[in-house]
This record gives sequence, C-alpha cells and structure tokens, in this order.
Amino acid sequence: MNLYLIFYFLAGILQDFLVTLNWRYISHNKPIPAVIFSFLATIVSFTVLYDIITKLDPSKSIVAIIVYSLGVGGGTLLGMKFKPGFKK
Repeated sequence: MNLYLIFYFLAGILQDFLVTLNWRYISHNKPIPAVIFSFLATIVSFTVLYDIITKLDPSKSIVAIIVYSLGVGGGTLLGMKFKPGFKK
C-alpha cells in the first residue's frame, strides 16, 4: 500500500505541475503548448483516479485521495516556481 501512496503523491505533483503550466501557457497565448499540457494532465489525473477506484478498497481509497491531493498542492507550487521562458 505504501508504494501506491508514493505513486499517487508523485502523480499528483506531476498532474498539477502540468495543469499549472497549461494555465500559464494559456495566459501567455501559446495554444500549442497549452493543448499538449492539458492533454497530459488529463491523462495523468484520469489514470490515477481510475486506479484508485478499481484497485483499492473503500477504507484505503480516501487515504490515497488525500495523498494524491497533497501531491497536487505540491505540483502547483512547483508549477508556479518553474519559469519556462516567459518574459515579464
């Protein structure tokens, strides 16, 4: 179970890092990178949620969702700190 929690945490970081970059590319009017990051974030989030729903029993699912959500928060922070060549 602990390996799953680590996977969900890291997937949460990745998912929201991609979402945050997606929003930043949208705000800079860069549609191609925005589409790519949107696609990738959707794949990650639905894969994790599918995995939580199908593989874990109900008592462990809520813990996995909380761990995933903590990763999402970390991904937002990383996405905001990452500077992919935007000019101010």
